[in-house]
Amino acid sequence: MTHSDKRDEENAKRLEAAVAELQAALAQLERTVAAKLEDELSSGELEEELAVMQDDRSRLALDLDAALARQNALEKSRDEVLRRLDAASEGVAAALGAAGLASTQED
Repeated sequence: MTHSDKRDEENAKRLEAAVAELQAALAQLERTVAAKLEDELSSGELEEELAVMQDDRSRLALDLDAALARQNALEKSRDEVLRRLDAASEGVAAALGAAGLASTQED
């Protein structure tokens, strides 16, 4: 595994951990706000706050989707780079092998 692969894997793990933390924090925030709102706000204020929370949640969901799409794109790019590096390595190995064979035949 190359350094780049390890870094990509670490980045993916950090992103997944951050997403899990974000989701847990959002769930806790929603529970806390809902409890507080039930205790302190009138019905009209509660509905308004709920709409704001739903808008925030929608925005955060879009941000999360974008982050996951970016992660997928990065993984696909990494896979393509690895494929190209493998092909280049094979080409270099073949050229070196052919050069070694040619020099052996000249001797």
